Amino acid sequence: MNEPQTHIYEFGDFRLCAAKRLLLKGVDEIVPLMPKAFDTLLYLVRHNGKVIEKDELMREIWADTIVEENNLTQNISILRRVFGEKPGEHRFIVTVPGHGYKFVASVQVSSSKSQVPSSVESEISNPEFQNENEPEISNLKLQNEPENNNEPETRNQKLETDQDRKPKTEARRTSRFWLVAGFSAFLIGLSLLGFYSWRGNEKSVAAPIKTVAVLPFKSLIAEKRDESLELGMADTLISKLSGGEEITVRPLSAIRRYNSVEQDSLIAGRELNVEAVLDGTIQTSGERIRVSAKLLRTGDGKQLWTGQFDEKFTDIFAVQDSISERVAAALKIRFGNAEKKRPTENVEAYQLYMKGRYHALNLTRTETDKAIDYFQQAIEIDPNYALAFVGLARTYLPMALTSGVPSWEVMPKAKAAALRAIEIDETLAEAHTALGYTIFWYDWNWQAAEKQYLRALEIDPNNAEAHFGYAHLLSNTARHEQALAEIKLSRELDPVSLVTNALEGQILSFAGKSDEALDQLNKTIDLNPNFWLSHLFISDVYIEKGMHAEAITAIKKAGEISGNSQSEAYRAYALAKWGKQAEARAVLDELLKLSDERYVPPYNFAVVYNGLGESDKALDHLEKAFAEKNVLMVFLKVEPKWNNLRNEPRFIDLMRRMNFE
Repeated sequence: MNEPQTHIYEFGDFRLCAAKRLLLKGVDEIVPLMPKAFDTLLYLVRHNGKVIEKDELMREIWADTIVEENNLTQNISILRRVFGEKPGEHRFIVTVPGHGYKFVASVQVSSSKSQVPSSVESEISNPEFQNENEPEISNLKLQNEPENNNEPETRNQKLETDQDRKPKTEARRTSRFWLVAGFSAFLIGLSLLGFYSWRGNEKSVAAPIKTVAVLPFKSLIAEKRDESLELGMADTLISKLSGGEEITVRPLSAIRRYNSVEQDSLIAGRELNVEAVLDGTIQTSGERIRVSAKLLRTGDGKQLWTGQFDEKFTDIFAVQDSISERVAAALKIRFGNAEKKRPTENVEAYQLYMKGRYHALNLTRTETDKAIDYFQQAIEIDPNYALAFVGLARTYLPMALTSGVPSWEVMPKAKAAALRAIEIDETLAEAHTALGYTIFWYDWNWQAAEKQYLRALEIDPNNAEAHFGYAHLLSNTARHEQALAEIKLSRELDPVSLVTNALEGQILSFAGKSDEALDQLNKTIDLNPNFWLSHLFISDVYIEKGMHAEAITAIKKAGEISGNSQSEAYRAYALAKWGKQAEARAVLDELLKLSDERYVPPYNFAVVYNGLGESDKALDHLEKAFAEKNVLMVFLKVEPKWNNLRNEPRFIDLMRRMNFE
């Protein structure tokens, strides 16, 4: 791509200016394109008529980055939509199966001099396009006026004066009178017909939007991204727009994957199965922040609202309030959380909280340790920051669930943080959900946990996390049909959540619906083959169906991804059930050695000994797991691996002490 950047490429109704990196349509309409989409188009246009291999395109566009082919496919999809190409129509870009793409439109090349209209030049010099090195960002007024493409043409017409009119004969005046009168009558009739037709079709044309996704906001300068700020902006707006029954807002767990600066918001909206998507950009300069936001209808890409805000960073809360209020107005919904006070008024505490949220979502021990530190710093600055306490509780929970840390070391801390959050703000659904988790996994008080989940759903009926937690409780207490109904609700609210889709498969398995469980878990693996729980759960189904080779393959994959001792314990169990006792004992020896280096839950050893047929040792380790209050004990009632022990007096007593009987 060493060709001089001084050419204008003209094709169809479009002009591509390499020097100014602009795509123009018609006379002076600027067509916005993300940087990589522009680079893709420029490369194709410069090589028009030639088939460009996908590998070549990816090398040229992402020279210093390893990316998946999906990134290129998204760029091509964006360009086709910009050109207005319908499915199967290839006026500009043709896909060459097995190879790549070819730009087929006729291209005229000319000098860039005097090719960009002055109106466009002035728009480029507008503060909105200023370089981030400019000393100051000028104030932008909120631009939230609805689009109006129906302005009467007479606005720009020059009115005639009496002096301009030429004398006309009486017959001409009479003729014109009847012509105007007739035409007016026709217009009135047509208007009435249109009005009643509109009234009849009002519901289908302007159906209210019920589902929305708020995507992570993107930085205008890729090299200076602050992903915690970008994700935090989305997180706050999701919280502000949620909480009512009028509209469903996808949770942060659903939208966080769409954080690429090249992400097409409409594609994301369709994948998330929502009717509208809120997207935006963030630019910071010194102590100022500029936020641009737009609300798009996913069906046709229509812009429902747009706004720009230029404020001091200390006024970020006011910006978030304004965006959420205007989006609610554009969607014609009541702003359910309008009267709730902000979680904090301290900007520094808010920034620390956002960093904590960002690191907590990554789920590795290093990242969760960072998250805990940020949440604690936020609490030190604002001791009444309820969301920071919720963040702490949420971060401690997975540390125990992935077997890396003893339950007794972190679960009491999680419970204390959740209780403190509720003490500060009893109307926080997330706090009740977090408390429900700790009571379920650690206290084994099923009724008290259920009470917390139901309270969370009373506050926010569309809280996917609360439905998820409640479904888990119902499943593990063998209330299978209710559990399946709840997990379905959670999945509908968060359709791309891997853990939700995987749990649905596990619940189906525990309910005895093994074929449906296999189907659901295979679909989850198709969503993302690198999610370890899907492979672990499907191995359970394979074991119960006697498909031992498939079970071992799935467990090995889970272990490769997670490095989790639970995967190794399941592998030993599966080998033992397959009759490969020596191999199973070899895995057991590896686990015993591993336990000298790091924590391995006694529950995992119980699984292995039970598979080997050593029931007494299995029960001994279950007793240890009970004494440690290991979180995995909540599966005792429904896990098929324990079916051979259900008539054993020691096991029956354990079930009683676990409050299952």
